[in-house]
Amino acid sequence: MKNCIRNLLLVLAGILAGVTLTSGAQAAAARLTATRSNCAVYIDGQRVELTAYVINDENYVRLRDIGAKVGFNVYWDGTVQIETDKPYTGVAPEESKPNGTVSLPTDGSQYIPKVGDVIPCDDGTTYTVKDVSRWDANMFSDGPLPPLPTPTCDWNSFPTAELPTPEARHFNRSNGDYLYVRNLYETRRMQYTLMNLAGTNPETSSGGKLRYGSKGTPYVRISLTIPDNAGAWSFWPWRDSELSKLFNSCPPGTYSVEAWDLYKDGVYNHTEYRVYVT
Repeated sequence: MKNCIRNLLLVLAGILAGVTLTSGAQAAAARLTATRSNCAVYIDGQRVELTAYVINDENYVRLRDIGAKVGFNVYWDGTVQIETDKPYTGVAPEESKPNGTVSLPTDGSQYIPKVGDVIPCDDGTTYTVKDVSRWDANMFSDGPLPPLPTPTCDWNSFPTAELPTPEARHFNRSNGDYLYVRNLYETRRMQYTLMNLAGTNPETSSGGKLRYGSKGTPYVRISLTIPDNAGAWSFWPWRDSELSKLFNSCPPGTYSVEAWDLYKDGVYNHTEYRVYVT
């Protein structure tokens, strides 16, 4: 495994050096476009699911994703930091304060709560996580969730969906102390599932690409936030069949999706998936 990590780092260092040391790199970067790659990735002979992109006829994957799969730490603190002797967290040491305060990831990567985590809330208070025994162990689910979906159609044919900022909404009610944490990673699961549904349905796609109307209007739009006054439909735990049934009932439309982690009295309860269709 150490040799695998060392070889990966050497390759990535070469890529970074080639980009940064070329005098015209910035000008060239402005002309580059990225598309999803279907290239298979293997680590120690085992195929793994990694999101890859084709840029200038070369395949690229995120260093953060490699760290998570191979088992070394990568984080950003103004520079790229790689720790080959530590497990992957993706978080800079200074982001975990001595009192346990955590910073929710903003890039859509996964936050896995731990006992003792202190989450800053939108109302200026903090919320301490006391029990995470139900994480990936819900009695109604089949087990831990699989990796995020990979493309079964041309995802580049879809309008860009803006990733919202992390939120932690605190509600101290008569029956308990509640926290709702916006789960960007699971929101992406909903987005990618809908993209694959729309890109393979004959009513909304053609040739593996999303269809557009005569005025350039996409047959399907996906938003990663739901208006506060909308009557969203929700379900838990995750079942892709729930989105499939909803989508197939009337494919064209605007789909607004969100995922929230629910805590009560410091105990993680479940992740709730919300959908609003117009």
